Amino acid sequence: MSVIEARRPWSDTAKAYALNAPAMIVIALLVAYPIVYSFWVSLQRNNLKRPRAKRFIGLENYRSLLTDDAFLSALRVSALFVLVVLGFTVVLALILALVLNERFRGRGLLLSLALLPWAMPGVVNGLMWRTIFDAKTGALNGLLSQLGLIDTYHAWLTSGTGAFFFTAMAQVWNTLPFSVIILLAGLSTIPSELYDAAKVDRAGAFQRFGQVALPWLLHPLLIVLILETMNAFRAFDTIYVLTGGGPGDATTTIALLDVQTVLTFTDFGLGSAYAWVITAITLLISIGYIGLLYRKGNFEV
Repeated sequence: MSVIEARRPWSDTAKAYALNAPAMIVIALLVAYPIVYSFWVSLQRNNLKRPRAKRFIGLENYRSLLTDDAFLSALRVSALFVLVVLGFTVVLALILALVLNERFRGRGLLLSLALLPWAMPGVVNGLMWRTIFDAKTGALNGLLSQLGLIDTYHAWLTSGTGAFFFTAMAQVWNTLPFSVIILLAGLSTIPSELYDAAKVDRAGAFQRFGQVALPWLLHPLLIVLILETMNAFRAFDTIYVLTGGGPGDATTTIALLDVQTVLTFTDFGLGSAYAWVITAITLLISIGYIGLLYRKGNFEV
């Protein structure tokens, strides 16, 4: 091998880095810098209403969160919100994916209709459901009244339990189609021979699902769990438009409290700390999901 040929791999590598350097620098400036800067802000007392009080305070913002009743309440609401949204989303997504995986007339139309909620912005989704649940002119009250199920119109969002449940359902409606598509893609990759073998063994529908489909869907389900957990934890626009965090603090999540801290109280230091807490929680949960698959030996790189 000549000297030129020996140097060629390094030259090609150097050329590749040189060509990609501008894009990598731009990405670093657009992504890495805001991340680092937001963490730096979270270590400061940074309130626009008291600009002269701006100074470095270390982890004081994070320590104050642990004794803040509003934060602890929002943490409980967020945890329950994630559990409810995840439960309904996974079950409904599995059912819809199994239905849409079958071949029947009108399947394409039904699939297109199922994608509509996903294309709806969170603010529009919140406005739609607020109109449906309106105590005076809401479509839900009108429908139930026409069916003779209620005599008087109800204010569905005035009780803490009702507001929380309907807000969670609005979030499920908005994000469910994405989970359906992921699971449907997973179902479409299952070899038909596996179902045929299960039928030969006289396995019923539930047995075929548990022994064939479900193991094949572990990785798509992992993606659904991670993304839906992230979406539920950072849900803001639908909650803000639908209930504004009320009644009381029944629907005040960490994400909503974070935005209120920044926009209402202009406390960027504490708001950045909230954002990093949300990031840390979702990251730990995601690692936990992946760890469960590794422990069971079902994850392949």
